[in-house]
Amino acid sequence: MKQLSVLMLALFVMAGCSQSDDAASVAEQTAAQAAPAVETVAETEVTPAPATEAAAQPAAAEQAADSRIQVAQVDLSAVEAAGFIEGQHYRRIAPAAQRTSSSPDQVEVDEFFMHSCIHCFNLEPYVQAWLPNKPDYINFVRIPTTWNPMVKTHAQAFYTAQTLGKIEEMHLPFFREIHENRNYLETPDALAEFFSRFGVSRADFDKTFNSFSVNTAVNRADELGRRYRVDATPTIIINGKYTTGPGMAGGYEEMFELIEALAAAELGR
Repeated sequence: MKQLSVLMLALFVMAGCSQSDDAASVAEQTAAQAAPAVETVAETEVTPAPATEAAAQPAAAEQAADSRIQVAQVDLSAVEAAGFIEGQHYRRIAPAAQRTSSSPDQVEVDEFFMHSCIHCFNLEPYVQAWLPNKPDYINFVRIPTTWNPMVKTHAQAFYTAQTLGKIEEMHLPFFREIHENRNYLETPDALAEFFSRFGVSRADFDKTFNSFSVNTAVNRADELGRRYRVDATPTIIINGKYTTGPGMAGGYEEMFELIEALAAAELGR
């Protein structure tokens, strides 16, 4: 019986939050977990980018960029020498890499997360410790999932905080409010009260929360999640080409080492 209990705990520790989880059920697991979790990412594939992406650039340039992504050969020998094996520690996006919004001299690293996900909460302190020391050529982008109405409301709150210039001071407290204080921030009223703790008036919150720019950002996050077929959190995407997570990479430190190795390889460093 003891061995079975240990096995069940190990399986929980290695699991990420799935699309079927809701904030309450995920947060209720927090009290039973004494140490940070190690996550895995879903075995998913990615569909090609929608044609509507062409609005951002001339069609010819768009096609050229897509072509470069699909045919460019990247030397991954340094990644392999660091002990990371494709298919085991990271996977290549299939059927084709996706174009990112970062400049050509940067490698975009996307974190698909969910504030109600205990595994994302456990990962966040490691992310914040890594960010000041990451290579300058890595552009780290947080992308909230939008799987259900409550999670979409949290995504709307994330972009509200970002628009108001408050995201860096509010991001980790948002996690804590859900997982430690058991306040799930499910309604605009609850969110407005939470934002007021950071000096945001109700008028400014309402105006931004319901703004066109925030709604556009939420829709964009939804589009990216569908394009990458993200159905578990946290999911890490490197340069639109590779996917990994703490569980797949072998741990938190290993994941960031892998991210940096893949980013360096993408730029030929």
